[in-house]
Order: sequence, then C-alpha cells, then structure tokens
Amino acid sequence: MKNNTIFGGAIVSVLLGLFIGYAVWGNKAMDNNMNMNMGMSQKTGGHMMPDGTVMGGMGSTMSMESMMTGMMANLKGKTGNEFDKAFLTEMVMHHEGAVVMAQAVLTSTDRPELKKLANEIIVAQNKEVSQMRAWYKMWFGTELK
Repeated sequence: MKNNTIFGGAIVSVLLGLFIGYAVWGNKAMDNNMNMNMGMSQKTGGHMMPDGTVMGGMGSTMSMESMMTGMMANLKGKTGNEFDKAFLTEMVMHHEGAVVMAQAVLTSTDRPELKKLANEIIVAQNKEVSQMRAWYKMWFGTELK
C-alpha cells in the first residue's frame, strides 16, 4: 500500500509538474519572443498554445489532456533536427515544472516520504535538464531557451 501511495504521488507530481513547467516556460518564451500571440498572452498572463488556447493564464481551465495535446501538437509532423529540438524543448519545460513542484513540496508538507520524493525529483530532473541542454547546445550550436 505504501509503495502504491508513493507511486501515485509521483505520478501526480509529474503531471502537475508538467502543467506548472509549461506555464512557467511558456511565460519565459513570451518574454523572449515577440510574436503575434504576445498581446493575447500578456493580457491573460498565459501562454498561447498551437491550437489557440491560452494555458496558465488567470482563471485557466486547461486540462491535463489539453496541455498534452498541445505539447504533442508541437511535435506532430516534425522529423530530424526539427523534431529533436521540439522534443528537447518540451521535455526541459516538463522537467523544470516538476522541479518547481517538488520545491513547493519541501516548504509545504511535513511528510518525510513526500520530502524524500521531492528531493529525489529535484536531483533527477535537474540532472536530466542539464543533459538535455548540453545535447541541445552540442547538436544545434545554441542554448535552449
């Protein structure tokens, strides 16, 4: 039972981390990219998805399914370097979101099991983010934003 609870908590953490990461990364992307979506995104405080929905904005009701659909839409039809860049971008965003969530656990719970899990997530996800950023720079000659 304890393992199921920890596993369930890990799944919830990763899924929520994905949502938070997309919102956090999406706002970074808005700051770095002046584009047609900028005005809408600034008004709502969210990130314009490929399907035109705004994620992470004030009063956002975007579901996990919608978010995953948007992330997968960013990969659809891409191959080679274009696919690799999109995949690494989405995964870094996902992992950074998991780290943000795990950091929140450290300040918001008294449960040692959750604190242990959060610390493990932070270490593992940061390591993977560093690896993916290094690959991106090595393969494409530029930093992943």
